Amino acid sequence: MNAPSASPMPVPPSGSPGTPVPSLLPAPVGPADRVRLSPGLIDRVRSRLATPPVRIDTQAIVAALRAEGCMLDGRDLRTAAYQVRSELTGAGMLDRYLADPEVTDILVNGPDAVWIERSGRLSRAEVRFPDETAVRRLAQRLAAHAGRRLDDAAPYVDGVLPDGARLHAVLPPVAVRGTLISLRVPPRRAFTLERLAAGGLATEHGVRLLRAVATARLSYLVTGGTGSGKTTLLGALLGLVPDGERIVVAEECAEVVVDHPHLARLQCRLANQENRGAVTLRTLVRQALRMRPDRVVVGEVRGPEVLELLAAMNTGHDGCAATLHANGVEDVVARVEALAAPAGLERGALHAQLASAVQVVVHLARDAGRRRLASIGVIERGFAETEVLTAVTFDIAGRATYGPGADRLKRLLGLEIREPAAPPPEPDMEVPARQGAGKHIRARQGADQHSGGLERLEGWQEALAVADRLLPTLNEAQVFDHPPTDEPFVADYGSQAPGKGGRS
Repeated sequence: MNAPSASPMPVPPSGSPGTPVPSLLPAPVGPADRVRLSPGLIDRVRSRLATPPVRIDTQAIVAALRAEGCMLDGRDLRTAAYQVRSELTGAGMLDRYLADPEVTDILVNGPDAVWIERSGRLSRAEVRFPDETAVRRLAQRLAAHAGRRLDDAAPYVDGVLPDGARLHAVLPPVAVRGTLISLRVPPRRAFTLERLAAGGLATEHGVRLLRAVATARLSYLVTGGTGSGKTTLLGALLGLVPDGERIVVAEECAEVVVDHPHLARLQCRLANQENRGAVTLRTLVRQALRMRPDRVVVGEVRGPEVLELLAAMNTGHDGCAATLHANGVEDVVARVEALAAPAGLERGALHAQLASAVQVVVHLARDAGRRRLASIGVIERGFAETEVLTAVTFDIAGRATYGPGADRLKRLLGLEIREPAAPPPEPDMEVPARQGAGKHIRARQGADQHSGGLERLEGWQEALAVADRLLPTLNEAQVFDHPPTDEPFVADYGSQAPGKGGRS
């Protein structure tokens, strides 16, 4: 008999990715998640269920467990059946992380090297696979759920699981040290700008500018590196669109989560085993233009579909948006050129299209796991080509500095983009007054000491030399007699007596 161990193991809720049989047990809750089945027992149950006639349901799983000597009752049996189902049709031991709302990425580098990204930081997971065969089997099972093929003839796969998680897997020998699995978990709920600001993405001043960009019906690009929060911010900005406007979102896989009542979503379709039936993002953008959109949004521009997006922005669809991989706002034009080059558009025409289509570029950065608003730029059409001028740059502490595009951004948004300066602290006037009184007396004494000798000066050269010596003393005295002005100090020496070598 194979008795399950009592080591704790959190069990995810129902609805795990790729579950094709709706009649299976729901996820157990409460103290029943203390049960963990051995890998050998799960393999024997899998063999029993694979014996014809193949039947995978609640009764079949429970019967197979009991036939293998697993004497459990009640909630423990329910937990064991869920584990078997997860191993057969789900993500196995990774299900718990797919169900965690804080986890955004799951990375499997080997049987004992599983990493997760939670709240922007990578950490090692507390699970391990029995061996390389188990990792390979999981990768092939997930690929099958995504409708893709993964074997020695096709050693890598890129697909989307039924719950929206994005899958990428590579088999040996392409993966040198064993099977690699990457899962990108999409957000489960829409974010607001206030919530993103609370998480450190932007300051109050940055949120004010982002809100103005979203509500001014400007077409904009959200740029940044992988994992910088482009999709999350795009969803938050689209949530500010008025309810009466229709948004059509075209994506390679559904990742943008938008809280909006009038939203239409389109998703690409990969080619089948015969390499037919593919629906590309470029096709989806063309279809979106026929759906009476007020705003056309592309989840991520990766190729020639940038031409269709620019065409949509230039045909009266204000407020369009897209995300784009770029190193900074100044690199956006070069990045668009690289994406549009396979489509054959001439460089000058591309620059003209870009200048009239896009007004604002919002760039995000990622520093030590923290996602933040790095800069906001504006598109400017020059004499020969288009460039992006930096309007506002935010450092890691959130302090804003303003660049050459600040005035243009101010005109586009119709508001003052510079952050109001904080009033200076009121100084203690008593201490400076006491200190200043002594300086005033000394300055007066120094001025009186030398003033009597000005009448006895006979040469203008000697007068200038004395004035140079008196100038610091007179300036110090002026601070206490008169408020500071921008007028230069001018000494009046009266009528000059003719001196040796001078004019009369």
